[in-house]
Amino acid sequence: MGDLSPEVLQLIITKMIVLILSIAVHEFGHAFVADRLGDSLPRQQGRVTLNPLAHADPIGSVALPAFSLLFSNGLSTGFGWGRPVQVRPVSFDRRFHMRTGHMFVAAAGPAMNVVFGIVISLVLFILMKTNVLVADSDAHARLIWAMQYAVRLNIVLAFFNMIPAPPLDGGTVIQAFLPSRALAWYGEYIAPYGLFILMAFIMIGTLAQGFLWPAMKLYMLWMHSVLGIA
Repeated sequence: MGDLSPEVLQLIITKMIVLILSIAVHEFGHAFVADRLGDSLPRQQGRVTLNPLAHADPIGSVALPAFSLLFSNGLSTGFGWGRPVQVRPVSFDRRFHMRTGHMFVAAAGPAMNVVFGIVISLVLFILMKTNVLVADSDAHARLIWAMQYAVRLNIVLAFFNMIPAPPLDGGTVIQAFLPSRALAWYGEYIAPYGLFILMAFIMIGTLAQGFLWPAMKLYMLWMHSVLGIA
């Protein structure tokens, strides 16, 4: 652990707040869609809420990210996870096939991260265009950076979670599109090794670019080209 100056501590606290809020939004997405599809379990467990306390995992949302940030002097991203939303696909209404409904629930988490990022970026755009936030001000610059970081993190989280390997959401989404024969093959040869695939994407830089590269391209396209925020 390096020298924790007030600036570094402020950076760590900012990143932790952004991560916990992003996790809450993600898990809320799962719970909300499951609830709308007729599954009462997420509501019974108090998960159909944006309250971060309902979704935070003591290890995945707090301890591990904080440890990572502290020992990197705030330089790490501080990835984490929330408490998984429990769903009962058999309780979904019959508007969709059960596998399709489960896919919608899984995709809702990453989708909510994208929506959250868009909302934050639009708020930032309005505040800067109306000169409520001015980049030349040191205090404003820190808030601008925090909001840009929140947009970037949520886009990265969305792409990361769509890696097609369980326990990530992409592992559930892809199963909705596989034919029965391929689904059996996936369940036998891919699903059991999902955690190893996940770790490979995290630890091997070349594989990590598989989700980081498109995420950052989308971030830059949206923020710089569309909104004109440098």
